[in-house]
Parts: sequence; C-alpha cells; structure tokens
Amino acid sequence: MSTDLQSRPTSAAADGPAHEAPRGLLPVVLAATFMTSLDVFVVNVALPSLQADLGAGPAAVQWVIAGFALALAVGLVTAARLGDRYGRRRTFELGLALFTFASAGCGLAPTAAALVGARVLQGLAAALMGPQVLTILRTAYSGAAQARAFAMYGLTMGVGAVFGQLIGGVLIRADLFGLDWRSCFLINLPIGLAALAAVRRCLPESRAPQPPGLDPVGVLLSTIGLTGLVLPLIQGREQGWPLWTFLLLIASAALLAGFVVHQHRSGATGSPLVDTRLFRGRTFAVGMAAQLVFWLGQASFFLVLALHLQLGRGLDALGAGLVFTAIGLGYLLTSTTADRVFARLGHRAVTLGALLMAAGLGLLVLAVEAGGPTGSVWWLAPGLFVDGLGMGLVIAPLTSVVLAGVAPRLAGSAAGVLATVQQVAGALGVALIGLVHYAADTPAAAFTHSLAALAALELLLAALLRLLPRSA
Repeated sequence: MSTDLQSRPTSAAADGPAHEAPRGLLPVVLAATFMTSLDVFVVNVALPSLQADLGAGPAAVQWVIAGFALALAVGLVTAARLGDRYGRRRTFELGLALFTFASAGCGLAPTAAALVGARVLQGLAAALMGPQVLTILRTAYSGAAQARAFAMYGLTMGVGAVFGQLIGGVLIRADLFGLDWRSCFLINLPIGLAALAAVRRCLPESRAPQPPGLDPVGVLLSTIGLTGLVLPLIQGREQGWPLWTFLLLIASAALLAGFVVHQHRSGATGSPLVDTRLFRGRTFAVGMAAQLVFWLGQASFFLVLALHLQLGRGLDALGAGLVFTAIGLGYLLTSTTADRVFARLGHRAVTLGALLMAAGLGLLVLAVEAGGPTGSVWWLAPGLFVDGLGMGLVIAPLTSVVLAGVAPRLAGSAAGVLATVQQVAGALGVALIGLVHYAADTPAAAFTHSLAALAALELLLAALLRLLPRSA
C-alpha cells in the first residue's frame, strides 16, 4: 500500500492497485455484497407470510420484488459515476447506511405500501454500493491478491443467492421473538451496523484521477431508458403482456440508442457517463457479452427450481431450501479454489464452468424424467451439485476477466456497466425463461423445458468465451 494511503487513509488515494490493502477491507465490502445478494432471494420465502400479515394484494406483493429490482437496475451506472467523482468509500458508506436503514423499514413496515417504499430505498442503496465494491476490489488489489479478492466476492454472491432460501426458511421456522417474516429483513441490521463501524477504519478513499462531471443528460436517458426496459419485463408476464409493455419496450430501445449516441459524442467533447472506449478492447466487449448470457440464466434458474420444488413437489420453504444446499456444496467447493484454477487455466476455467453447468442441467432433466412426479426430490442432488461446481468456476473468474484489463481511470465506469448488465440480464432472463416455463402443460414439463433452455444458454456462453484473446 502506498505511503499516502498508510498515513492518510481517509484522503483521496491515487487510482491504481495498492500493493497491500487494509486487512479489514475485504470483510467490509463483502458484508455489503452478502446483504444485497441475500435480499434478492430471501424475500421469495417471506412472501406468503407477509402477504397474510399485511393483507397485501397481488400487485403489492409483486412490487415488493419489482421495486427493489427496478431501483437497483436503473441506479447502478449513475452510482458508479458518483463514486468516481465524490469518492468510492464515501458513496459506499452512504449506500451501506441507507441499506441498513431501509432494512429496518422493511422489517418494521406496518403496511404493504410502506414495505414497497422501503424496498425501493433498499434497491437504490444497493445500487450505490454495488459498483463501489467492484471498483474498490479492482483498484485496491493487484495480481494474485486481486484474483483471490474476486474469488471471495464470487463466493459471497453465491452464498447469498444459493443459501438465501434456506436462511429465510430457517428464520421463518424459528420465528425469533415472534417476528416471523420480518426477521428476513431485520437480520441485515447487525451486519450493516458492524460494517458501518469499520468503514472509515478499513476502507481507504479513492476516486478517479480526474473526477468527471455527472453528465445529467446521460443520467436522464439511462434512467428512463432502463426503467422502460426493466419495468415491462418485471410486470409483463403477470399482467398478460398488455399493449403498454410493448410500447414501453420500443420507447426504451429508442432512449437507450440515444444514450449510446450521446455517450459516444461526449467521449470526444465532454465527460460521458459510460466511456465507450471500454468496448474497443475485445476482452471487455466479449466479456460483457458473456456476462449478459450467464446472468440471463441465473435468476431464472433459481426461480424455476423454487417453483418446481414448492408448487410442483409440494415442499415448504425450509424443505426447498435444504434441496438448494446441493448447489451450495458444489459452489463452495469450486468458488473457494477458483483463483488457483483460474491462475492455471486462464479464461478456459470459465469455459469449463459453463460446460459443467450445462452438464448439471442435463442431469436434472434426466432425473426428472426418470423419477416422475412422485420420485424423491433428492434424485435432483447430483445435477444440482454439478451445476454448483460450474457456477463456482464462472462467477468470480468471469468478473475478473472483464475488469482486470480495464485501466484504473475507467474502473468505475466499467464496474457500473458490469453491474447494470447483470441486473438487466437477470430481469430479461426471468421474462424469457418464464415464457418457456408457463407455456408447458405440466409442472414437470415446465421444469424440464426451462432446464433445456438454460442448458442452451450455458453452451452459448462456452462458445462466446472462445472469442476471448489468449492473453485474457
């Protein structure tokens, strides 16, 4: 770590990799990552209880999920710019404080409307934190230490996603202090407060070497354009794809095209929100396409698996969560060693992960067809385990491939684009795989057809990765 960082940890640091990051940096930023990942998935378990407790109608229940996802997706690129300009630690700290406060608001919400409002605030807070975490890891670490940091980042994301349903099921079954579903949100309070207490001590401040402007036109175009893209994807299927969803998608395409043109022009004359020079490098361009394909399948896979286990096989939240541990075991096994595999194989490690995921999904199809609707759900375990092995070899190494070759001055912009693609791809994947799932005649067919589509995505991911340069 530089002398400047050692002597003045709260001052703006040079925007380059440090030789030695503060010891507590990783636990603090990973605590925020865990809370965000957990709250994307744990809410699915809490929905039946909170609906009964608050008397929430179907629209309110939808917005408990959609409000968080929409606010998170549309805020990421702007949040990355705020970190570049005003300081990544300062922006991260603000997001962490807001997320903790909003979690308390969710857990104490007296009405469904109050819960939806708190969830929107949670999403905005998560958007403030997400790009800062990626940029801090990119600029605070280098070499093997950076690979290990991204491996821990991927592990943390996966633990929150894979075990979110199990954690929620355990909390609701335990019914601590009679809190029922509220404990799924209030669990963030001790984690958030502990991380907040350590932020200023453990995170050095950093910002872009030449802090850019905010680009208000770019902010407006990206926010409205992404809202117009994500909102119909979230709400369209539930409402039967009314005309407004298609009109909004067309309008969003025009706005996002205008955003790209504006960013390209601003790159030569001003301060773009997203520096289009990022996409001139083949590694970043192909890596972002690979991120899009990978995240198309993640949220949708967890959704169709939860639907199959709870609606198709009649398991409760805790029982379904226990089945999810098969993925978790495979994921833990490879994600904890992904940095060493990546050091040996390079981006071929990600290709191996994609092929393992496709194989795991194929095993799931065979298990469902062989066991039928009455067979034990534990016949799914081998396929889930193999799928988890593949996930562990994709999430962190793929993030490392995308960001490792980015110049430090562009790290904030790259992190914002990466996080936005992840969130928008998740919403798009749920919509597309949802069409396949709900078009089937039986629960078993819905599951197997969805698995086949997801396996095709993993094979496409493996093919895309072959386009990466050998040096990636």
